[in-house]
Amino acid sequence: QVQLVESGGGLVQAGGSLRLSCAASGRTFRGYDVGWFRQAPGKEREFVAVIRWSGYDTLYADSVKGRFTISRDNAKITVSLQMNSLKLEDTAVYYCAADRNPNPINEAREYDYWGQGTQVTVSS
Repeated sequence: QVQLVESGGGLVQAGGSLRLSCAASGRTFRGYDVGWFRQAPGKEREFVAVIRWSGYDTLYADSVKGRFTISRDNAKITVSLQMNSLKLEDTAVYYCAADRNPNPINEAREYDYWGQGTQVTVSS
């Protein structure tokens, strides 16, 4: 069982930055691919970014490519999502998720473990 805890959400003006973190309670992420997903009101949960357990392979949604960066620390204790140049449409609840071998890697249904979510609100 993997329990995930997100932190770092908040209110930011358009063009600003936020950094989200995801920690696995009581263990490391070793062996797990970790993804970030988001869900805006009235919309389905959508893929944002994912990092392989090795830390070398990443994948981003087109909507965030070049603005968001996913990373994990060397001890594989936390996974972060650095969000720059935030837009109004980035407003959503952001969730981290983990699984040993999600396939396809950008599909939410492939992930067994989820955090409780953290709210990101971008204002004009």
